[in-house]
Amino acid sequence: MNHFNTVRKSFPLIACGILIPSIASAQETTSHVIDSGNSAWILTATALVLFMTMPGLALFYGGLVRGKNFLSVLGQCAGIACVASLLWIAGVYSLAFKGDGKWIGDFSAAFLHNVPLNAVASNTSIPESLFLMFQMTFAIITPGLFVGAVVERMKFSATLLFSALWLIIVYAPVCKWVWGGGWLFDLGIKDLAGGIVVHATAGVTALVLAIMLGKRKGFPQHPHPPHSPAMVFIGAAMLWVGWFGFNAGSQLAAGAGAGMTMLVTHLSACSAALVWMLLERMRNGKAGIIGMVTGLVAGLATITPASGDVGPVGAIAIGSIAAVVCYFSVSLIREKWHIDDSLDVFAVHGVGGILGTILLAFFGQPYLGGLGNVKPLMTQLGIQLTGLGVTIVWSAVATILIALVVKKIIGLRVTPEQENEGLDRAEHGENAYPMES
Repeated sequence: MNHFNTVRKSFPLIACGILIPSIASAQETTSHVIDSGNSAWILTATALVLFMTMPGLALFYGGLVRGKNFLSVLGQCAGIACVASLLWIAGVYSLAFKGDGKWIGDFSAAFLHNVPLNAVASNTSIPESLFLMFQMTFAIITPGLFVGAVVERMKFSATLLFSALWLIIVYAPVCKWVWGGGWLFDLGIKDLAGGIVVHATAGVTALVLAIMLGKRKGFPQHPHPPHSPAMVFIGAAMLWVGWFGFNAGSQLAAGAGAGMTMLVTHLSACSAALVWMLLERMRNGKAGIIGMVTGLVAGLATITPASGDVGPVGAIAIGSIAAVVCYFSVSLIREKWHIDDSLDVFAVHGVGGILGTILLAFFGQPYLGGLGNVKPLMTQLGIQLTGLGVTIVWSAVATILIALVVKKIIGLRVTPEQENEGLDRAEHGENAYPMES
């Protein structure tokens, strides 16, 4: 999120936005006075990002599972949203954006203590309370993403406890490093809206959790087809619209930077969807709707870190590359490695976020149509790879430790009987449909 770069020098302004000095300079965000126009846009962007989780991600994931597990996915998304929101205001926001530490923040802004009502977020012209709320929506959707790797078999209580600990141990530190004025920010890392902070962390966590939790009964011999492709499409459409708030909102101002970010986000999604459809048609003879929207989401995830630094040509290239790489990543993980990452979270979000973080070093260069906000190619690439390497290792190790703790306390997986019955009935005592589908 470009808005993070704008604020980073004085205050980790961008919990979801990433370092984008160019955007910072492109927008008039270094004000100590609240600007109603910029505030109105971030109010809108905040609602759009929450819309991505509730209902976008919930319906997208919910449509992909079997009918007897539909409500459980909705419940996991809603439960995580509530837990993440309370933790964020209670201190996780402060750990991610406050204090002089380069690895973790402090609790000086817990519950917005000592933060006046009219306080302006550092290097922006929006209220700090609004900045906190905007960043909160990122903290909500990030753990929501890895739910897709463990659907149909992870306990509801375990999902909430794991997500709470994960936000504190994984998300807050990485957010501080990249967006909160931490050591990666000082290196000059670029990640406008979360290729590292959101997608790499959630993707790696999804892969590790899927391995630790084990396969669903019958995988991979028996398919677990989506019970509602139409619902998947509707959820993806909501994600597409909400993603404009995710990326363009990270500029933290209503200006030229936000306009370009919105444009390149859209173009990457379009090119990725079309290329994914082409790959499916070449391989299977048909262009599936679920494949199309999966490609769409891959394009959105991949452009996310680069959306403050690339131009239209770069965006189309990134979306096209994302479709190819993510498409074959799905096949590799599912068909070759037989890892039951149920809804392809790592292959789409993890691989996409990692790929976009790397590609911005190339397509951010002026001679490739970039906006010229990046360092020379090899220098920027080295910084990006450093940030990715540390984040991937930290996310993987922390996920293993958190999962072991949760398993010890309450267990991770439902019983075989509950899995057969379906989590809707077994965990929530309800049915999504009159008859099981």
